[in-house]
Amino acid sequence: MKTTLIISTYNWERALSLCLESVARQQRMPDEVLIADDGSREPTRLLVESIASTFPVPLRHIWHEDLGFRLSAIRNRAMAAAEGDYLIQIDGDLILHPQFIEDHISAAERGFFVVGSRVVLGEKISAGLLDGSVSPQELGTFSPDLRNRSNSVRCRMLSRLFRLRRGHGARGCNMAFWRDDVKMVNGYDEMMTGWGHEDSEFAERLRNAGIRQHSLKFGGIAYHLHHGQSSREHENVNLDILRNTVESRKVRCENGIDAYL
Repeated sequence: MKTTLIISTYNWERALSLCLESVARQQRMPDEVLIADDGSREPTRLLVESIASTFPVPLRHIWHEDLGFRLSAIRNRAMAAAEGDYLIQIDGDLILHPQFIEDHISAAERGFFVVGSRVVLGEKISAGLLDGSVSPQELGTFSPDLRNRSNSVRCRMLSRLFRLRRGHGARGCNMAFWRDDVKMVNGYDEMMTGWGHEDSEFAERLRNAGIRQHSLKFGGIAYHLHHGQSSREHENVNLDILRNTVESRKVRCENGIDAYL
């Protein structure tokens, strides 16, 4: 099984640098890493190029023009460019546990997609990580200034017990799926722009297609850096699209990944 790690980003080079450092420390590396860049300025491209030269696996920068919040579209572009059979998707403001990729690979199973969780870092520890006064390698269950601390506990036995727990929530910052399944439902719906519900709508179509959901708990640990909220001005429009998908049991969206294949 060849794996691709897809990291979404937008104009936050320091966070992306920390994220990529944590990827480079993985005990089991993905086969490639793609940066899904929603229109960042030149410094992000330069950062990725500088890191790529010494990165332990191929690191590619997938970019499109900044025309507002178009996360669905850039994720589709990246997934279309991926060479892996199995896609692991995160956001560029996460710092990964050294066994994050290993945990996701162990949870991979045909007929399922995987939804993980995150540890939310408070403002103080996030500031320390960003300015270098706190080392990412110090992060753990007993670190100060953690919210939802239980998400920082790693235990393989408990992870197996929780894996088949029924769930309908989805966070795109920590998900994994087979590339064939993504193509079957046509990826993310690009009618959903701006913040909100694109992950849930995508996951709903996977479920409608008969792909069941694994919950990755007590594994696949990721620490989320604190930041301000994105604009919610498109949330109601996106919520209407999600409701229609649920009610109609839609499997394929019309405006999706097939535009890039």
